[in-house]
Amino acid sequence: MAIYLVRHTTPLIEKGICYGQSQIDVTASFEEEAKQIQAALPEGIEQVYSSPLIRCHKLASYLFPQHAINLEPDLMELHCGEWEGLHWDAIPSEVIDPWMKDFVNVCIPGGESYVQMHGRVTQCFTRIIEGPKPVAIVTHGGVIRSILAHITKTPLVDSFGAFKIHYGCVMQLQVTPAGFHFEELHNITTEKEQHKPSNFKR
Repeated sequence: MAIYLVRHTTPLIEKGICYGQSQIDVTASFEEEAKQIQAALPEGIEQVYSSPLIRCHKLASYLFPQHAINLEPDLMELHCGEWEGLHWDAIPSEVIDPWMKDFVNVCIPGGESYVQMHGRVTQCFTRIIEGPKPVAIVTHGGVIRSILAHITKTPLVDSFGAFKIHYGCVMQLQVTPAGFHFEELHNITTEKEQHKPSNFKR
């Protein structure tokens, strides 16, 4: 019985802006992207969970109009605190350098660290997969990357290089005797994203 991880479509925001938990809408290409996602998903999904942020909830409602959407705050993207809405390259070096040196453990001012996000995400994921399946989880790139790191035991510091999660990505997870197996069902690169300072090599 499978679990499907779905990333939201292209958000309506300037490239390079830090928007973790900001409440932003999606672009005019939403329906075109959503139809491609829909084609990658099977019928028979029993439960649907979504981040409450509009870019995810809107997609979940489009994909599963007959389902009650379970909104889970723990499926939200990394909380970027004081950096929300700022351009990554405009954040002063003395503020962002400590985070760049240890983005896994250093907490963003007024927000959270990657390891803190990972903790809430994996607890939520564990609870969800104990319920009825097949299940769909509509969420964010950082959340999907965190779940994949969890099931593959990939160190968080290596997770950005290990997992490329583009807008509209669909990942299928299956439980096997050897543990979780994951497969990309849909993961098209549209344009290069920027979710970190341009000089951050990770």
